[in-house]
Amino acid sequence: MVYLTRREHFNAAHRLYVSQWSEDRNKEVFGPCCNPNFHGHNFNVWVTVRGQPDPVTGFIMNAKDLGRIIREQIVAYFDHKNLNLDLEDFRDRQPSTENVVQVIWKRLEPHLPSGMLYRVKLEETERISVEYYGEQEP
Repeated sequence: MVYLTRREHFNAAHRLYVSQWSEDRNKEVFGPCCNPNFHGHNFNVWVTVRGQPDPVTGFIMNAKDLGRIIREQIVAYFDHKNLNLDLEDFRDRQPSTENVVQVIWKRLEPHLPSGMLYRVKLEETERISVEYYGEQEP
């Protein structure tokens, strides 16, 4: 099995907050991430697909096509958005990086051949990233 990874980038704002909690509890759990005026991140997303290389092209997938799909389905959807206010996916869901990476997977999977999507890695900061493998184990 061969794995191909493409990286793209988007900027987005969010607020981590639980309305049923007090302000103090929210600050204790989320720190500055519960700022009522939101805060932003420069997100990097890595999408990994897997497969066997085509005998003619040597590709498992054209990286240019993978980049286009990521830009159309992810970057255009998330870039310069307020996740809490602008995206229906987070109306009733905390816009944590763990939840964002699952939404990314859900948006990408229908645009790739069945079983090809292997991993989505989302970097929120230089020190924090999450990885999601769908319902499979890595």
